[in-house]
Amino acid sequence: MTPWESIARELFSGVLGMGAPRVWFMFLIGGLLIWLGVKKDYEPLLLFPMGVGCILANIPGHFAVIPAGGGEPGFLSVLYNAGIANELFPVLIFIAVGAMCEFDPLIRAPYVMLFAAAAHFGIFAAALLAAAFGFSFNEAAAIGIIGAADGPTTIFVAQKFARDLLAPLTVTAFCYMSLVPIIQPPIVKLLTTKAERRIRMPFRAERPVSWTARFLFPLMVVLVAGILAPISVPLIGALMFGNLLKVSGVTDSLSNAAQNELANLVTLLLGITVGATMTADNILTLDVLKILLLGAAAFVFDTVGGVLFAKVVNLFLKKKVNPLIGACGISAFPMSGRVIARMALKEDSSNYIIQHAMGVNVAGQVASVVAGGLVMALIPVLM
Repeated sequence: MTPWESIARELFSGVLGMGAPRVWFMFLIGGLLIWLGVKKDYEPLLLFPMGVGCILANIPGHFAVIPAGGGEPGFLSVLYNAGIANELFPVLIFIAVGAMCEFDPLIRAPYVMLFAAAAHFGIFAAALLAAAFGFSFNEAAAIGIIGAADGPTTIFVAQKFARDLLAPLTVTAFCYMSLVPIIQPPIVKLLTTKAERRIRMPFRAERPVSWTARFLFPLMVVLVAGILAPISVPLIGALMFGNLLKVSGVTDSLSNAAQNELANLVTLLLGITVGATMTADNILTLDVLKILLLGAAAFVFDTVGGVLFAKVVNLFLKKKVNPLIGACGISAFPMSGRVIARMALKEDSSNYIIQHAMGVNVAGQVASVVAGGLVMALIPVLM
């Protein structure tokens, strides 16, 4: 090859690489994520940066990740090593989420944790199905955690036990979280009768929760979860630390920063970095198709588990609960609670169950972190 040919090849490497169909297919996937975020308003704060990162990472000859010929890593590789490879971004996200959470409904009615636990049945169902599909034990467990309906938890577990599947697992978790308004209503309607969906759960005057209870609650959760599953401390500790910033009453500036500046910045960096892992080599495989199917199954089993548990509980209660609230036990807070409350209003325009739905949904946020910690604790033991 002559020097002129080498120069021309270097200058037009991007143009030459555009002939590969897989490049255009990945551009299409990136464009689809952007479209879902911008036009459909499905988790735009995450899907939009992820779509952009996907497009950047698949431009032939780019220098955004690591140059094809080697050399210094691009800025997306730097972000990946700094925030994903060491689980920093998911932990920071949990600090922000903790500062946004209001645990008063859970403190008033601790029994709603039972609904949240039932609504995480999808973790085990998806893990068993993944093992049946031929995935290794640790990969199956990481796939099952999609059933926690919590993107940061999925990233945290995948980074430790299924790093090669990080990109499809993360995208699947966040995409299905954004599709909760589409996934849950038809399943709930299939499992309940019109009469059950119209069960009234009257608004109760909220008993004030003391400052002491609000302050001690996150500390006790960290201690109990940390002792039972020490590997969960980074997740549950970050979540409850964020909540302590909020309830302490003396760190309002830090709480506000966690809810706004920290949440926005980390979400931005997390989205574009995860999107950059969506290269053709990582995405265009049969395993990714299996993960998409298993992720859908996880969300379906979550909803089924929560609703059926509520129906079973009603067999023993004189004052029935609306089984719709069982579907709120997933971690997609506050989306799931709002979706279920709107379903009750469609059946009866005067049936407001938003208070009860949000209480179960908050419990689901805590349950997802605990479930993730238990999965991480069990994987090394069972492998």
